[in-house]
This record gives sequence, C-alpha cells and structure tokens, in this order.
Amino acid sequence: MLDRRDLYPVGIQDFAMIRQSGALYIDKTEYIYKMVHRTGMFYFLSRPRRFGKSLLTSTLRCYFEGRKELFDGLAISKYETEWEQYPVLHFDFSKGKKDNVKDLLSDLNVYLQEYEKIYGRETYEVNVNQRVAGLITRAYAQTGKQVVFLVDEYENPL
Repeated sequence: MLDRRDLYPVGIQDFAMIRQSGALYIDKTEYIYKMVHRTGMFYFLSRPRRFGKSLLTSTLRCYFEGRKELFDGLAISKYETEWEQYPVLHFDFSKGKKDNVKDLLSDLNVYLQEYEKIYGRETYEVNVNQRVAGLITRAYAQTGKQVVFLVDEYENPL
C-alpha cells in the first residue's frame, strides 16, 4: 500500500502540479487568505533559501487566477467565497543564472512578449519600465481588475 509520505514532492515547486498529483501538501492557505485580505498593496516576502518562496508564489498565482478546484479541501476553501480571476503577471527568475545585464534583459523580454500577446503593447513603450507599466495599465483596462504582479527568485539576477 502506498503511503502519502511516499508522495513527498521533493524538488517540485509548482502548486498545481503538487495538488493534481496527490502529493503531500502542508496546508498554509489560511495565511494566504489572511495576507491577501489585509489592506496592503505591496508585499515583499523574504525568507531563507529553500524555504518555500517559489511554492508560495506558485500558490498565489493559482489563487489569483481563480483556480478554485486546486484548493478544494484546503483551509482557504472555508474562507474564500468569491474566487475571482485577476490578471497575473508572473516573472520567475529561477531558470538559469543571470550573470550579466544582457541575459537578464533577454529573459525579461521573453516574459514581456508573452504578456504583450495577451494585453498588447504601445509603440512608444521601449524600455522595460515602460513596457511593464503599459502591461499593468492595459491589463487593468481590459479586465477591470487589479493586476497581480509576482516576481519569483528576484535575487537571482542580483
């Protein structure tokens, strides 16, 4: 007989993958609900290496995308009644080393192009800051919802 401890998701940092595979998940979604429903606009979550930042970011992405089915049976399902979908811009810098500005800008460009396919781009948006600001503005205008901007492994390029 297979024990749930055999399904410990070693090296898996994707919330949807963990939940869909039936792997062991330590439920801390009550804290996500409490954090999200406070009045803050910006959160900077700093924790030690290998302490679950990427899994938390992935969980937040699924939550803000309104993927209710992934949260069935978890604490948050007792609290959340709306399950609204928000536009999510998720930048994950965990893939590969960014040893120079050129590599970082290249990765940023890939993420920006992916989201610009969805929300569009203005010709005057040339640099990264303009493009990000434009994406946020258009995503809000197109959906009427606040935009969720998630950055994972932000320290990797630093």
